[in-house]
Amino acid sequence: MDVPFWVWAAVLAFIVVMLAADLFAHRRAHVIGVREAAIWSGVWVAFGVAFGIIVWMNWGAEFGQQYFAGYLIEKSLSVDNVFVWAIIFSYFAVPREFQHRVLFLGVLGALVFRAIFIAAGAVLIQNFSWILYVFAAFLLYTGWRMIRQRNAHLNPEQSLVLRGFRRFVPMAEAYHGQKLLIRRNGVLLATPLLAVLVLIEATDIVFAVDSIPAIFAVTDEVFLVFTANAFAILGLRAMYFLLADLIHRFIYLKIGLALVLIWVGVKMLLKIDLFYIPTTISLAVVAAIITVSVVASLRATRGQGRKALPQPTDPPFRVATEEENAELEPVWRRRRGHILPSHRTETANADEDDDDDDDRASAGRNGGVR
Repeated sequence: MDVPFWVWAAVLAFIVVMLAADLFAHRRAHVIGVREAAIWSGVWVAFGVAFGIIVWMNWGAEFGQQYFAGYLIEKSLSVDNVFVWAIIFSYFAVPREFQHRVLFLGVLGALVFRAIFIAAGAVLIQNFSWILYVFAAFLLYTGWRMIRQRNAHLNPEQSLVLRGFRRFVPMAEAYHGQKLLIRRNGVLLATPLLAVLVLIEATDIVFAVDSIPAIFAVTDEVFLVFTANAFAILGLRAMYFLLADLIHRFIYLKIGLALVLIWVGVKMLLKIDLFYIPTTISLAVVAAIITVSVVASLRATRGQGRKALPQPTDPPFRVATEEENAELEPVWRRRRGHILPSHRTETANADEDDDDDDDRASAGRNGGVR
């Protein structure tokens, strides 16, 4: 597959523009409702499908099917990622109006980390063909482990990442709007929102370790691997706000995702030494597994409405008051020679006092005449 440099540049530019548009559309903190989330989800899926059609038309049916197979795998695995985010936000009692900013930065970090993982994976496959056995074995083990632990959930309190962050990074005890850093009494502090972002980035890396080998099982083309990942990830924020309150209904989804990982692991093993399973069959199998797991879940839980995850009765952090926010100092101090706004009045008063002292001294020298 011959992809000119300008195509790479155009795709990257489009991603940057869409991220900027999404950030601008959500520049003000507000609660994102189901309708808004559904519209944005539809937009991102439309972009992902449209790009697949472009690949199909310009590089042929085989590469088009490889893209759609990779996109479907990444999109499906991302649903599990969304549910983990919901658990994290619920545990930390993060106000809904602050969640989009964290997810935006989390997705941005996920794109960077996945690009690094994809580049590393491509280099390993090109130079060490035996690494495919490792990838296949890892996918099989991960799928088997997901089936065994299908009822287990992440416990943020036991996260080593969170413990390390709390130990080495000075933290505030309350959320201060969407701020990640604050300065109070001259001390720079991380807000709980930054701790949540770090934990979300850590989970994204863990999911990337699973998903990157999975997509390499359906295509060796780095361009397709990256674009399928990118378009699947870009819609994660909207998908979260659409599905976060429906976790209790997808009771069979984790089994379906586990079977997808096992299937692509088997496909990779067969591809190495025996025979190549056509992409059409791979795409059909993945689509069938996900469809059956989703439909079976919704049928088994029909009649149940949207329900947010319960928050702890004693959440680890609270929301700062307006008075506490007003007392904060600027995070980034100005250069020497510039006066901080909060100190201008004190400095001006000090200058006036100095002028009064000079006037009194001058008056004393002149016999008290001013």
